Amino acid sequence: MRKIALPTLLAAGIAAAAFTNSTQAFAYGAGDFFTRMGVAKVEPKSDNGSLVIGSLEVEVRDDSGFAFTLGYRVTDKLGVELLAAEPFGHDIELNGDNLASTDHLPPTLTLQYYPLGGTEARVQPYAGIGVNYTLFSNEKIATGDDLELDDSWGAAGLLGIDLLIDDNWALNASAWYMDIDTDASLNGADIGKVEIDPVAVMAGLSFRF
Repeated sequence: MRKIALPTLLAAGIAAAAFTNSTQAFAYGAGDFFTRMGVAKVEPKSDNGSLVIGSLEVEVRDDSGFAFTLGYRVTDKLGVELLAAEPFGHDIELNGDNLASTDHLPPTLTLQYYPLGGTEARVQPYAGIGVNYTLFSNEKIATGDDLELDDSWGAAGLLGIDLLIDDNWALNASAWYMDIDTDASLNGADIGKVEIDPVAVMAGLSFRF
């Protein structure tokens, strides 16, 4: 079962800001370049499909690693952001046994909406929609056969929040949903589809240039 990490962080950020009194203006908005960085956890959904005409039930395990983004605020309320990361490594259980593994990179581009953009609010929530491209590599299976997972295109959704510290720095919490389905083959023969569809949750810092 997925941990409800992002709503908890969002609530904590909003609660903290509600008790913060400040006369300093933080006019985050149009023309700003920014980066966000932190530790991300990729949590695939619990049922990842089956292979070889249903004979192998697939479970893709979680992994954590460093992630970062680069973004630009086109207007006070609209921005674009690209998510990048170090490769995530996932163990893959087949019928409950840890028999395979893969690495993946999930670059994700989103168009974002900031409802409080251009205001002096210390709390800056945002939401986004976009596209994900997932690159799979280093696939392995215990039998030593040639396992291959095809790269994947899919839709993506994003929720996040910045809790502003000063004119440049903010605390950040964000989460992406990614539609990741990959066709699997063994020794060149198609053996089915793996539905990963993860939520990636990141906590860290945001820096405005």
